[in-house]
This record gives sequence, C-alpha cells and structure tokens, in this order.
Amino acid sequence: MTRKALAVLIVGAAALFIQSAAWSGEPVKVAVICKAMDSEFWSQVKDGAEKAAADLGNVDLSVLAPDREINVQQQVQIVEDCVVKNVDVICLAPCGSKELIPAMEAALAAGIQVIVFDTDSPWEDKAAFIGTNEIKGGEEAGRFIAAALNGKGKVALIGGVMGHQTTIDRLQGCKNILGQYPDIKIVSEQPANAERSLAMTVMENILTSNPDLDAVFTINAEMAMGALEAVEADRSDCKVVGYYQEKSALRAIKDGRMAGLVYMSPYGMGELCVINAVKLKNGEAIPRRIDTPMGFVSSENIDEWLK
Repeated sequence: MTRKALAVLIVGAAALFIQSAAWSGEPVKVAVICKAMDSEFWSQVKDGAEKAAADLGNVDLSVLAPDREINVQQQVQIVEDCVVKNVDVICLAPCGSKELIPAMEAALAAGIQVIVFDTDSPWEDKAAFIGTNEIKGGEEAGRFIAAALNGKGKVALIGGVMGHQTTIDRLQGCKNILGQYPDIKIVSEQPANAERSLAMTVMENILTSNPDLDAVFTINAEMAMGALEAVEADRSDCKVVGYYQEKSALRAIKDGRMAGLVYMSPYGMGELCVINAVKLKNGEAIPRRIDTPMGFVSSENIDEWLK
C-alpha cells in the first residue's frame, strides 16, 4: 500500500464513521492521552484527533501526555485528573499496559468509558482497542530482514520501554520470522526507551560487541535514526530497519542510508479515537478491536511515499 492509498483508505473510513457519529446534545468531552508529545508520531495522533473533532463539530477535545514515555506515574495522574474533570470518554495509549489498569478501572467506576489505542492492555473492560496489529508489523520487518540477508547473518533488536505491549509484540513478531532461519542469529536485544539519543548509545555498544552485525530492527523511527547515526559513525554496513514512516526516516530510505521501515497510521488512530468516543457517548456499540493499516516501506516503493 502506498502513502496515497493509505490516506484514501483512512479518510474514506473516517468519513463513513463521521456520518454515523453526529451528536446534537451537549459537547462531548473527549480526552486523548498519548504516551508523550516528543515525536512526529504523537503529533500525528494529535492532528488526527483534532481533525475528527473539527469535522464532528461538537467535541470538547483535550490531547494530553506525560513528558516522556517512561513516565508512567505522570500518565496515571493525567487519567485521574480527567476523572475529576468528568470527561465523557478517555482514549488512552498506556505507558504501561498493566500499570494503567487501576486508573482505567477508576475512570470506568466514575462512569467514564475508556478506549485504549496504539498499545493494547489486558484490561478486559476497555470499550475498544484501536491500533496496528503489532505482531504482524514485527513479522513484516522480520521478513524483510531475512530476505535482505539471504537467510544468513547476525541481527540485533532494539526495543522501546520494557513492559510496553507495543515493544513486546513488535519484537515478538520479528522473532517469529527470524526464528524460522537457523543461520540467522539474534546476538543482542536491548531497550532504548523509544528515545533517539539512547538508541544511538545502545547501538554503539552493540556494534562494539558485534562489529560484524548485519542488521538491526528498532521498534520506532526515532530509535532507528539513533541507531543509524551509530552505524554511520562506525562506518558499518549494518542494515537499519525501523517502524513508522517519520519524514527523516523516509528521507534516509530514499538516500539509501536506511533499509526500510514498517508503516502505520497514527493520524488514523487519532481520528478513530475521537469518532468512536462520540459513538460511545451516543450509546452506540463499537467494535472491540479496530485495526489500522500497516505494511512496509523500502527502496522499492519509497518514491510513492515522498510524493
């Protein structure tokens, strides 16, 4: 799927939802709580949420986030504040899939339904989960790496925040595929808290221990760019594979510096969160799981993404 096709799919789906989500009563108070606002990914979530709120026309939207993705307690406090403010629906990308459950339970006890997005939670009482099938996304990365290495080589994995379901699923998907190749060895698996600078340091250490590393998979674009900096400083020919089509990462693919990345739709997540929040306020049933599009970007289709 190309960038244009992805946009058409998301806009078309959102338009259908908006047509059936009209609300003529008091403004619907929706809180979209991200993990942070320090990257293009979360800015895209915010943009999508704001676009849906504007299209619906009767939404009191708040987009909130802790300072960093590792600040679980700060996010808990944000949820608790939203309960005090008596919002109608909370849409939450949990910094901790299990750690946020007590706060979500408190919200539900106060009559506030919770939609979980981006990173799923085992909490059974969520109204819905909206996001990418992360295991399949990791498998896309694994297939690309296996093909690029002709089924033989050394691979490193760099995850985000330990315990995040997103990190667990993306890495597991990649390992599902790489494990099918006996001549591919995963020589290192380390977290970098979804941060570019830390990923660069982690990658430097990995390359010191494994100077003949053939490929690295990082579970977001920020960390991919950090890993790329380390690879280029080391003058290594290690292939860097990331996750999410951040502009700098797309340019790196176009320039032949990065091998590829899994694409997803944070903008679509933001839109669908607000649209389905309003539907919940309307008393309408919504799907328990709403998958957003994903696939892979490489040198073969990068020109379509840069149009």
